[in-house]
Amino acid sequence: MHIYAIGDIHGHLDLLKSAHHRIGVDMALHGHGTIVHLGDLVDRGPDSRGVVEYLMQGVAAGRDWVVLKGNHDRLFAGFMADPAWRDPGLKAEHSWLHPKLGGAVTLASYGVRSAGDRPVAPVHADAIAAVPPDHLRFLESRPTSFAAEQALFVHAGIRPGIALKDQAEDDLVWIRKDFLEDPRDHGALVVHGHTALDHATHYGNRLNLDSSAAYGGPLSAAVIEGRRAFLLTDAGRVPLLPA
Repeated sequence: MHIYAIGDIHGHLDLLKSAHHRIGVDMALHGHGTIVHLGDLVDRGPDSRGVVEYLMQGVAAGRDWVVLKGNHDRLFAGFMADPAWRDPGLKAEHSWLHPKLGGAVTLASYGVRSAGDRPVAPVHADAIAAVPPDHLRFLESRPTSFAAEQALFVHAGIRPGIALKDQAEDDLVWIRKDFLEDPRDHGALVVHGHTALDHATHYGNRLNLDSSAAYGGPLSAAVIEGRRAFLLTDAGRVPLLPA
């Protein structure tokens, strides 16, 4: 059995479609497999609306796709529900509309202009008028994990030593240091994104597929077979071996 995974998309619909194409080529050779998208569909890239629409339509059409929730997806949905809401994972000096987060770029893809340069109240009113409610329902309803055989798929990571059923959403979409620096085996290969790297990297107990698409890097797609992993390239599979 094999499962495909795609790292943090961040509004890059063109890169997402290219990743799906590479997966399609691999499926033609090796057979069908579920495709897991590791979250952070939105923010920073130019077409967050297109990414959400594309994935939403695929899921509605019955494609074997899993779309997980990332912290940026939660920030978007949370702002739309209440612009005064503060995500506990966000630094106090930042808001979703801060340039470092990319919320204004996401709203621009829905036709809301200058969201980072205007008072929040009119921006929120314009966003309510522009963002389709079904997009928000889709983002809000995303699962935070997907387990399959010897692999566990999450956006950011897990709290080491805690059973999956007891994991907090805040950790699954935000955790870094306590997970990234823990060398222990977690009982399954944890496949995640969230922490941007130059390239997909296997650490033995975890596999990070966030290869910085948000910052001009590639969007990584990989296939996981048991605890083995292969990066999908235009030339085919490349083994991802523990560093």
